Amino acid sequence: MVSPFESLGLQPEFVQAVEKMGFIEPTPIQSSAIPLLLEGRDVIGQAQTGTGKTAAFMLPLLQKLEPSTGKVQALVLAPTRELAKQVADAALVLAQKTRVKVLAVYGGQSYTIQTRALDRGVDVVVGTPGRLLDLIKQKVLGLHNVKMLILDEADEMLAMGFIDDVELILKELSEEKQIALFSATLPQAIQKLANRYLKEPARISVSPEHLTVADTEQRYCRIHEENKLSALTRLLETEDVNSGLIFARTKARAQELADQLIQMGFPSDSLHGDLNQARREQVLNKFRQGQISLMVATDVAARGLDIAGVSHVFNYDVPADAEDYVHRIGRTGRAGKKGIAVTFLTPKERGRLNQIQAYTKQPMIEFSLPSVDAVKARREDRLINRISEQLLAGVTPAEREFVGRMNELGLSPVEIAVAAIRLVRAGEGTISTKEIQEPAQESKYKRLDDRRAGNDRQREKWNSKTSSGSGASSDQKRPARGGTKESGMVRLWMNLGNTNGIRPGDVVGAIASESGIPGRAIGEIDIRSDHTFVDVAEQHVKMVLKASEGKYRLRGKPVLLRLAD
Repeated sequence: MVSPFESLGLQPEFVQAVEKMGFIEPTPIQSSAIPLLLEGRDVIGQAQTGTGKTAAFMLPLLQKLEPSTGKVQALVLAPTRELAKQVADAALVLAQKTRVKVLAVYGGQSYTIQTRALDRGVDVVVGTPGRLLDLIKQKVLGLHNVKMLILDEADEMLAMGFIDDVELILKELSEEKQIALFSATLPQAIQKLANRYLKEPARISVSPEHLTVADTEQRYCRIHEENKLSALTRLLETEDVNSGLIFARTKARAQELADQLIQMGFPSDSLHGDLNQARREQVLNKFRQGQISLMVATDVAARGLDIAGVSHVFNYDVPADAEDYVHRIGRTGRAGKKGIAVTFLTPKERGRLNQIQAYTKQPMIEFSLPSVDAVKARREDRLINRISEQLLAGVTPAEREFVGRMNELGLSPVEIAVAAIRLVRAGEGTISTKEIQEPAQESKYKRLDDRRAGNDRQREKWNSKTSSGSGASSDQKRPARGGTKESGMVRLWMNLGNTNGIRPGDVVGAIASESGIPGRAIGEIDIRSDHTFVDVAEQHVKMVLKASEGKYRLRGKPVLLRLAD
């Protein structure tokens, strides 16, 4: 009987390897992409993380390689270090019955190690755009023999400011190359890139009408900011959270929340941009192996992670846009297992709910938080179950003798049981008895009236400024050059400019990765000779300014940001 993977055109060694990875039937993206790539077609694949897309592009890539040439024949670009490493690891598993050599290259790893590996000869290189471009410029990585290029999670590379580096790498390749681009979404900039470099690509789209996983239950609760920690711990106590991923807005907030959870007795750790590569991998391994059940992460740090068995995703802070929401909750409800995504929604974020539901075309169900009594009852149920499990093992003669000794000391069975229960429960944290008051739900008409009143006040304020004198010039009536260009954006001044060799992609990548905001929250960038103006979404300005006080560097120079004059 012909294997479903063999019918796609795969050779026996790759069929065995992919089945060893746990794939019995090809996923939709695999069924569509593998034959096209084996034919030599350029491909644009729209698919979410967790759909099997790594095997979809890696199997044809490996099969088309000419073995033992010692030259780099294929290049895979990924937005993050974690994703680059995961793709390379998957490639090694798929190529285990061949002589193909795979190398992952990314920032935070020694150049010497990567250079020596390339000198010894490598067939496939998987890496992040920045490090790949560095190796190309140093003439350590030659692309003359590259016949196949994969762009994985292209929209994330765009959001993180890497698209200029991607284009520079594309320009280094020969005309005779095959390109496959995979992306969860296809923003205009990605489509333009595809139009410039892909030749008559075949287009594949997997379930575009449902961006979120059907097996993920999406819920939200309305809550005030100061009650979030109490709300989270109540859910952790009453839900069956086998493995939970908690998303926070910034690096500092992720670290602070993880520290608080640890102090309260929840096995937790954090994943954010301030951790070096060794520490990041240590946290991920602890989470994957079940040594910790909770990981608090920022969007930038968690991009591209492939973590199996996540039962819950908690949006402790609402994501900046709907696409980030999709990426976050896509990490649960995989491989036919049920998943739960919980979002905390503060009063000022109520508009995000409609945006997310309109984008995903799926409802989020409102729920009420469990009470203190519910938490107490759940704790007691867990204790009863633990005691019952112990009693199933029976009572040994030594244990019976020990209880008898306590009886002789005048202790009754009830007193012994109560003391034992107290000892067992000594490690339980205190339950917050703070009342969690849900914000009142305002009618849409009241909110509309509030917005109109606010607009009227703003117009009156503006008119009073501009009508103070009949001789006011048109320049006085226009916002200053350093002022905001777009509605909802605030203009910031940066201390670096053209003389420092920075590009727009550098600005976006630096601000997004260090402050924890999405690249889409950064607007117009105006680079001058010795400084730069950059627009940032109003809700992110404080965290960007806090992170950008010389704490990180760009092109070797400390980055300083302030409000533009």
